[in-house]
Amino acid sequence: MILADKIIENRKKNGWSQEELADKLGVSRQSVSKWEGAQAIPDMKKIVQLAELFGVTTDYLLKDEIEETSLATPEYTDFSQEENLPVKVSMEEANSFLAYNEKSASPISLGVMLCIMSSVPLLVLLGLSGAGMLPFSEYTATMLGIIIILIMIACAVTIFIFTGAKGKAFEYLNEKNIDTDYGVSGMAKEKRSKYEGTHTRMIVVGVVLCIVAAIPLFITTINGYTTSKMGGSLVIYGVALLLTLIGIGVKILVKTSMINNGYNKLLEEGDYNRLNKRASKWDGIYWAIAVAIYLGWSFITMNWQLTWIVWPIAGVVFAAYKEIIKMFLRAKK
Repeated sequence: MILADKIIENRKKNGWSQEELADKLGVSRQSVSKWEGAQAIPDMKKIVQLAELFGVTTDYLLKDEIEETSLATPEYTDFSQEENLPVKVSMEEANSFLAYNEKSASPISLGVMLCIMSSVPLLVLLGLSGAGMLPFSEYTATMLGIIIILIMIACAVTIFIFTGAKGKAFEYLNEKNIDTDYGVSGMAKEKRSKYEGTHTRMIVVGVVLCIVAAIPLFITTINGYTTSKMGGSLVIYGVALLLTLIGIGVKILVKTSMINNGYNKLLEEGDYNRLNKRASKWDGIYWAIAVAIYLGWSFITMNWQLTWIVWPIAGVVFAAYKEIIKMFLRAKK
C-alpha cells in the first residue's frame, strides 16, 4: 500500500473529509487531494503530523511493505475486527454501482412522490363532493379516494422493492468500510465535479417548489373565505396543490441527491463517511415508524389535509436524531 492509499484509508477511518484533514494540518484541501491522488508528497513535517493524527508511525506511512496490522496501536483495535475490515471495490464494480445508482434514482424518486401525493385524489374528491359537483355521496367519494391512496402507495412500495432488489449487491457501500482500487477515487471525484452544476440547479428548483407550495393554501384562506361552502372546497384544493408541488419538489431533490450521493459512497465522504455509516444503522426503523404514524393518524382522523405535517416534523427530528447518534458514537470511540 502506497502513502496516498494510507492517507485515504486512515482519513476515512477517522470519519474526516479532505477539508477536515486539511484544517487539522493547516494546509489547503487541494494539497490533501494531491497527496491522495499520488500527485504530490507531503514534506517531512506534514508526515510527522499525519502520523500523530492517525496514531501510526512515520515508518508505516513511508514504507510500502509495512502493513497497519503490524502496529500495536490501541486506537485501531476496533478496526482490526473482521466486521470492520474494509471491503475492496474494483473499478469495474464502482462503474457498475454508479450506473445502477443513476438508473434507479428516477423510479425511487417517483415512488417517494407517489407517497407524498397519494392523498391528493382524495382531497380533490372531497372538495368536489363538498361543492355538490359529484353525482355520488361524500362517503362514496371518501371510499374512492382511499382506494386510490392504497393503489398509489402499493405502486410506490413495488417500485422500492424491485429497485432495491436490483441494488442488493451494492448494499455494503451503505454499511461497510471500503477500500477502492487505484483510480476509483479519481474517477468518482471527476464525475461528481461534472455533475456538480446540475446538482446545484436541481437542488434550487426542488427547494423553491417546496417553499412556494404554501402559496395556494395561503391564498385560499384569506379574509375568512373558508366559512362558505365554496371557500371550504377551495382550501381543500389549496392543500391538494400544496402536496402536489411538494411531491414534485421532493422528487427532484431525491433524484439529484441519490446521484450525487453515489459518488460520496465511493469516496466515503459527506453522509457516507465511516462515522455516519455507523450512525445510519437504525435509519430504516425511524422512517418506518414515521410512515406508520402518518398512515395511522390519517386513516383514524381522515384529516388528510393536516396529517402531511408529519413529514416536515419527521425531517427536523431526524436531523437531531442523527447528531445525537453521532455524538454517542464519538464518545464511545
